[in-house]
Order: sequence, then structure tokens, then C-alpha cells
Amino acid sequence: MPKSLPHTPLPIALAFSLLASAATHAQSVGSSPWGPDDEIGRLNLMTETSRAAILARIEGGESYDLSVEYFIGMPSWQAAGDPHYRIWMTHTPRGTQIDDPLGVGAPMNDHVSYSGSAISMYTHTGTHIDTLAHFGLDGQIWNGFHADTHLGDRGWQAAGAERLPTLIARGVLIDLPAALGVEQLADNYRVTERDLRLALARQGTQLQTGDIVLIRTGRMQDYETAANFMNNAPGLGLEAARYLVETGGAMVVGADNLSFEAFPSETDTNYVPVHTYLLAEQGTPILELVNLEELARDQVYEFAFIGGGLRLRGADAAPMRPVALPLRPAGE
Repeated sequence: MPKSLPHTPLPIALAFSLLASAATHAQSVGSSPWGPDDEIGRLNLMTETSRAAILARIEGGESYDLSVEYFIGMPSWQAAGDPHYRIWMTHTPRGTQIDDPLGVGAPMNDHVSYSGSAISMYTHTGTHIDTLAHFGLDGQIWNGFHADTHLGDRGWQAAGAERLPTLIARGVLIDLPAALGVEQLADNYRVTERDLRLALARQGTQLQTGDIVLIRTGRMQDYETAANFMNNAPGLGLEAARYLVETGGAMVVGADNLSFEAFPSETDTNYVPVHTYLLAEQGTPILELVNLEELARDQVYEFAFIGGGLRLRGADAAPMRPVALPLRPAGE
């Protein structure tokens, strides 16, 4: 269980006030309004009541898989030298006939065809969630956990992927290309607060406290061609991120691109200011490489988001396979 207080949240106004206050101190990690042991940040906004409310509105019928496929040559974060996705066979039907690895004999191996495989990849590969340990400031991550005291040889002893609860919340799609009249956002396009407001108004969608807000840039259309997908991707600017959290009340934010924020950085003092703002200052997990194309095609802007990351102990990210289920209008 997460070391947090998910069923006894602070009053929303107080929580937001404290989080906003933490963000005003430039380049410093936030202290959690949910207590000194909190490791999941804004996921504390998800409660038994909020989960029940969203599950009660599921319409049934169509469901949308928001994950991407994994394959050799797929797009992945490679700028810092992290490993690409790899899959290899550990057992094949013909190989077991020759090697007899289980000692069952040739007749059995001729009759029973055995296939097995293994994979290797960076934890931030494919559709995944960044934990609050992913980026910090001055050796600390969210809520003051420090690398000197909370990071061992086997990963973080605080805020690791195993701490994250299953996400069950209202999801909101913000379709920027549709709002701006383009197929996809231009290379290096930096999303602004104005862009987000424009798209929400066009869709007739209002953000609510505790939402999982997913931004479509259109870059997922290039997913099968890694070079195109990874090259100069559009992403969010700091102003837009602040709007989603401090005004919109988002619990989790995500997008269909490789690294959520736009590059190059807006500031000379931080090469990932959006990541550190969200993760280290505000305690807001980030979803990346979320497949939003089918939702956009069917103009599904509000849905139940259900998904959980792999419980990788001490990890700073976890692959996940989330689903979106359309909702009945509130009150029906």
C-alpha cells in the first residue's frame, strides 16, 4: 500500500493552496499537503467516492485501448543512451527438439512445441507512467525524499512504481490538432494555455478536480516510423502545465508524444522545467506515449480512465496498458 492517506484527503481548496505555494519557490521540491510520508502526490485526490462515481457512469459498449505496441525499432527515449526495446526467443519448437532443456526426451519435444521469449527495455518505453521519483531538484524528489537516504542499488525506497495505485478516474481528451485545424502540431510546437482553453471550448469540455488529462498532439500518427515520431516532437510549455494543475485541478497529465514537454527548454537553468514542475514541485504523475487516435476519431472527450502500471519496485516509471470507457452524461 502507498505510504499516503488516500482515504483521508485534505480539503481540496487547502491542498491546492499548499501545492500552489510550493510552486512559487522556484527550483525547489514541493512538500506534500498529505503529510511527510506521502509518496503518490496528487493521486491522493482519488478516493473510494471518486472511483465509485466514475464507475457508475460507464456507458458500456465500446472500449478504447490507449497503449502502443512494442516492437524492435519502435520509438523510444534514446537521447541519454538508454536501451532500446529488444525481444528474443529463449525457446523455439525446433530448438527444444535439439537441446531438450527440460529433459523430457525427443518424442515429447517432437509432440509438444515450446516457445518462450524475453524482453529488455528502458522503463520509460512505450505507454508508461512517470513516478514522482523520475525527476527531482538538488538531489531531492517530491516531498523531500533525498537520493542520499532513499536511493539504493535496487532503486528508490520512496515513490517507486510499486507505490502507485490503480488509476480509476475521469479522463479528458484535449484534441489540439482538431481545435487548431491541422493534422498534427508542428515540430517543436510549444503548447500554450490559450491552446488548451481553445480546444476545451471547441469540445464543450470542462476540467474537473481529479481528472486525468490527456493531450493529443497528433504525433502518434508517426508511431510506426520511429525517426519521424522522435524528431523535434511538439509538447507542452510550462504555462500550459501550470494551467492544467493549478486552474484545471488535474490529478495526472499525459500526452501522445515521447517526452510530454517541448524542447528546447524555456529556461537556461533547467533542461526539463515541465517535468520538474509537475513531478517534483506539484506531485503530478505524467503519462507518455498514450495512443489517443481512436478517441479523437470518435470525438470521445470524456471517459473513465482505468489503468495500472507494472509494480516495479523502486522504479521511476512503469509500462502500463490503460483503457478508456465512454461515460453517460452526468446526472443520467
